[in-house]
Amino acid sequence: MPGMKRVATNQGFSPSNQLVMPYVRILIHCVWATKDRKPMMSKENKDALCKHIKEYAPSKNIHIINVNGWKDHLHCFISMSADQCIATLMNLIKGESSFWANRNLEWNEKFGWQDEYFAVSVSRSHFDVVNKYIDKQEEHHRIKSFREEYDEFLKYYHFNEDG
Repeated sequence: MPGMKRVATNQGFSPSNQLVMPYVRILIHCVWATKDRKPMMSKENKDALCKHIKEYAPSKNIHIINVNGWKDHLHCFISMSADQCIATLMNLIKGESSFWANRNLEWNEKFGWQDEYFAVSVSRSHFDVVNKYIDKQEEHHRIKSFREEYDEFLKYYHFNEDG
C-alpha cells in the first residue's frame, strides 16, 4: 500500500530501536450527487464514469475499493493513507471525473457534481457490508430513492444533531 514502510524487524522496531511508522488504514464511505440532483446518468454513463474513476485514482495515489451509484449519485469506498484528507480526495475525484465525463460521454446538458458530499468512516468489521451495499446500488434504488437514502444517512450518522 502506498505510503507504508515495511521493515522486517523484531517486534515492529527498526534496527536503531525506532518504531517504524505510519501504519494507517482509514476506510471512508463517500457519497455525492449530480448537480441539482438531476437523474442524468444512464447505466452506460454511470458505468463508464465508475470505470474511469477507478482507472484515474491510482495516478493521484487514491486507493478506491469500490465505486458505484445510480442515476443521480455515486458511492465510493476509499482506503485513505496518512497524508490524505477527505476534502482533497473528493475535489480530485469529483473535479476530474466531471471534466472527463463532459469530454468523453454524451449528455443532454452539461454534466457536473454538486459541491457537497457525504463521508463517514467505516470500521473494518463493516467492510463487507459497505462494499456489498455499494455493489447493489441498482437493486437498492428500485425500492428507495436517493432522497430517502440521504435522509436515512443523516439520521443514522446523527448529522442533524448539534455538536
